[in-house]
Formats: sequence, structure tokens, C-alpha cells
Amino acid sequence: MKILVTGAAGFIGLHVARLLLARGDEVIGIDNLNDYYDPALKRARLDCLTPYRNFRFAQIDIADAAALHGLFAAERFARVVHLAAQAGVRYSLSNPQAYVQSNLVGFVNILEGCRQNGVEHLVYASSSSVYGANTRMPFSVHDEVNHPLSLYAATKKSNELMAHSYSHLFGLPTTGLRYFTVYGPWGRPDMSPWLFTSAILAGRPIKVFNHGQMQRDFTYVDDIAEGTVRVMDRIPLPNPAFDSGAPDPGSSHAPYRVYNIGNQQPVPLLTFIETLENALGRPATKEFLPMQAGDVPATYADIDDLRRDVGFDPKTSLDEGLARWTAWFHDYARRVGA
Repeated sequence: MKILVTGAAGFIGLHVARLLLARGDEVIGIDNLNDYYDPALKRARLDCLTPYRNFRFAQIDIADAAALHGLFAAERFARVVHLAAQAGVRYSLSNPQAYVQSNLVGFVNILEGCRQNGVEHLVYASSSSVYGANTRMPFSVHDEVNHPLSLYAATKKSNELMAHSYSHLFGLPTTGLRYFTVYGPWGRPDMSPWLFTSAILAGRPIKVFNHGQMQRDFTYVDDIAEGTVRVMDRIPLPNPAFDSGAPDPGSSHAPYRVYNIGNQQPVPLLTFIETLENALGRPATKEFLPMQAGDVPATYADIDDLRRDVGFDPKTSLDEGLARWTAWFHDYARRVGA
């Protein structure tokens, strides 16, 4: 198949594109290579993809409607995996317009490209952050998510609503994936594994928010990539049991689905730090701080629907995942001279 992967120079985008290329799909990757974090890391990720003869890259911003229209019309993609977005909860507190342009304007442009060019299936990145003020665990796609705690979370919830409208109005099959705390090689410098690792190796204190009383459903990136591709291969159908009198938020009378994709094993933050210390062979100096605005104390994914529908079964333990992460980090730091 010919597949568009947006955000191909991003963390999850790299791993999804590489998995598709390895199985023989033709992948066109796009990314705007912005400076939210060091573009050199993004280019290094692309260097992992360019050896594949079935890969092409175009530097395009998804907020550029004309550029996207031309790409969709020229390529006639079978499927789209939309992973480009302005990421980060804390950045949204000071840079809200970046989220409007990328996550709202850009998402409409993707939907229009799919609608006008016969795309068979749009898979897009949502986020566990949509659960916001929900406290019932584990988080279920069958629960309402109407109380986001950050603009980032609000834009991801908006994506799900926008996708549903296109599934209903135009019969466009769409699937949203609520990713839960993804980590692993080629991760993002603004996320805790990178921040903690770089600080520990440099002898700096790490910032531990909510005084360490946090839990996260840490999910290894290879498991995430496999689950994403499995979902892409399964075009959603209308739910014949959908009841408009008691509507299920996770499905629809339209060809629309939302899934959690996580490890279904929440880990206390202090346990994560201890496991990372063991992998690095160095202790961390911890600076305990209050909860940050927009953050939540715990995430925990109910993945029963995803397991039932596509056989998703994350296999990577935290010990194994952090061992791979730290090995990659040491190697990358040597190569860039960090």
C-alpha cells in the first residue's frame, strides 16, 4: 500500500514508518521539522528511513492547506497515519496558537485530504491526556472525556470529535489512538525519560513533580508502533449495536473507533526512576516539587477493546525497555558529542 505518515521525523512516526517500510509498504513521510526541540534529532531520525528505497520525504507543514492538497491529489494514498502535532502539555500554557495551527487547522486539512481523495482509513494520534479530570481507573474509551486539563488535551479531544463528524458525514473510516506515555530509543528531549537520563548522567538533580506521587502507564515504542500498524490494517465498520439513546463514546453508527493504546500496567514514578537508576548504574538526586498545572496524578489504560479487535499485546517490560533506552541514549550522545 501507499501510506502517508505525518510527523515521520517524530518519535512515534519514525518507528511506525520503519515498521511499514520493513514489511514492503510504500511510505511518504512529511514533517515541518520545526524547532520545538532540536531539529538535528529529527533529521537524524529521517536518516534511519532514507536507506529504504520505498520511502520518500517532503518537508510540509500540515497547516499549509495548499501544500497538503497538492500532495494528496498527486499521491492518492490508500491509508494515512497522522502523527504530526504540536505536542506537550506544559508548552501549551505559553504557546496556545501553536496548538491551534497544528492540532486544529492541520487536522482539518488532513481530514479534507482524506475525504477528497478516497483514503480508505485515517488513523490519528489522540492522547491519554483527554481523560483530564477523570479519576476512575483504568481509563476506558467507553467513559466520557469532557473535562480536559490543558489546551493540548482539549485539541486532542477536538480531533476525535472532528474525525467523528467526517466519519458520519462522508463515510470516512477513522480511528483515534489514545497513546499512553510512550518511551524508548529516539524519544523526545522534552519527556521525562530523556530529561531524567541526561540529568542523572550530568550529575544534576531531576525534578520530581507531585512529590513523586505519580503513576504512568509507560509503554515501549516498539509495542506502540506494532499496535498502530495493526489498527491501520483494520478498517473500522459502524457498530451495529450502537444505541443513540445511550451513545458509546468509543464507537458509533459511523465507521469510527477510538482505542487506548498503552501497557495496562501503571508504574509509580519513583519505581520508574529506580529502574532507570539501575539501568544507568548511577543514583539520581531528586528535587521534589508540587504538581504542575495541566498535569494529572495517574494514567492507566484499559486496552481490552484493542486486544479484542486487533490482538494488541504489549510485551516489553520496564526493565527491558529502559535497558534498550539507555543503551540507545549512550550511543546517540557519543555520536553527537553530547
